Amino acid sequence: MPSSFNVHDATGYDQLMGRWSRKLASPFIKFAGLAKGERVLDVGCGTGSLTFALAASPDLEEITAIDFSPVFVEAARQRNTDPRVKISQADACALPFDDGMFDRAMALLVLHFVPDAGKAVAEMRRVVRPGGVVAAVVWDHLGGMPGMRMMVDTVAALGEGGRQLRARYCFQPMMQPGEMKRTFMEQGLSDVTETELMVRMDYSNFDDYWAPIAAGEGPLGKYMTTLDDAERARIDAAMRDAYEAGRPDGPRSFANVAWACRGIVR
Repeated sequence: MPSSFNVHDATGYDQLMGRWSRKLASPFIKFAGLAKGERVLDVGCGTGSLTFALAASPDLEEITAIDFSPVFVEAARQRNTDPRVKISQADACALPFDDGMFDRAMALLVLHFVPDAGKAVAEMRRVVRPGGVVAAVVWDHLGGMPGMRMMVDTVAALGEGGRQLRARYCFQPMMQPGEMKRTFMEQGLSDVTETELMVRMDYSNFDDYWAPIAAGEGPLGKYMTTLDDAERARIDAAMRDAYEAGRPDGPRSFANVAWACRGIVR
């Protein structure tokens, strides 16, 4: 089942979102927990932000990572130097693993791009042993990403296409308070806990923020690829104005809030 995330180039993704996921990986691992000798599954590994953060723990026995995108799989494989890490292409909604094969299954910034997030959670639960942990984290697009809301609100003010983008972007699956927790419980997980995690990112200038989106990366970049040259230029100018906010171009800092959820397999 394909992801709704738009990716052309792994380097562009890293500039857009990989920089964020690397920062988020550490607090997410702390929330999800780890134990010595475990076998851990990373569902939707992207370029490997969570995978290689997990690999920093010498006590794990094995780290298996999957992603639907061959672009991401190839990029993660090229980065990998750890024999414990195995990376392959697979569908989060049809994991190619036996029941109870892992001690933990974790998904970093994935479930909101899976068309059937409940099915993905069910698959994660299936491949984790009884007593093991399923954990996931997603951004709060509506209220917790001011840097990205700056774009969707700007394009929404410029036309109907932008308003439609904002409606889709702000209400993707698993993003509302309690939504992931309910899904985890509906899929048979117990002792389900949901919390908020926050990370902050510094940008050196407008191009550092805007270049990957303008190049077509991610859901916001996908919208840019649908526009003609005149409309792209109009949005480029409006976004520069929004980023600069009346001051000269230069460093800016944004914080992102994410919902994190974990549960125990019965």
